[in-house]
Amino acid sequence: MGGPGSGQWSRWNTKSTVEGYWSLDVRQWHRKGLLRPLLRFVVSWCNQEGQETASLGVTTLQDGVERSYSYEGDPQRYRLPLTWTPCPYGGRRPWFVCPNMACGRRVAKLYLRGRYFRCRGCHRLTYASQREARCYQAMSRAHKIQHRLWGPPGFAYPFPPKPKGMHWRTYDRWQRKFNEAVQADWGVTAKKLGWLDTS
Repeated sequence: MGGPGSGQWSRWNTKSTVEGYWSLDVRQWHRKGLLRPLLRFVVSWCNQEGQETASLGVTTLQDGVERSYSYEGDPQRYRLPLTWTPCPYGGRRPWFVCPNMACGRRVAKLYLRGRYFRCRGCHRLTYASQREARCYQAMSRAHKIQHRLWGPPGFAYPFPPKPKGMHWRTYDRWQRKFNEAVQADWGVTAKKLGWLDTS
């Protein structure tokens, strides 16, 4: 089991994005009731066609989980400690403790890069949105709003009509955010082309 991005093309001198790596989310396990002690279950990942590409076995312990999988034919089996914090309105929230001895950070997700699962910081991963060029961020926000409202993305298309069932207050808020994103994109473009006097 080698994660996507575990090959030679993965460069450590630049930050890769979390979207390119398999991850474990302790919040999902908690919501599904999978953190009861001495419970065994399997975590699997699928490609875009729905075909399973990798899996690992998990055994829950009193204060952690034990994971077993194979990386390039080499069996991997090690324990991950868990910690819990109280929620404001009752209950508890679980966290992974990053297994990197030099880190030990409390995180909700761990990512497989190479042989081991580590937190995002230890694997030097970022989010795709953070890698996006600043000149395209406002445009991307506007297009996402159009898509959210079931309309085609692109400034060539009019702002989508209010979806059935959506409150007018919510619709007006999205339209305001869309207009702000369009203005921001126009400002970046105008500055880039020298249309604005920045002196």
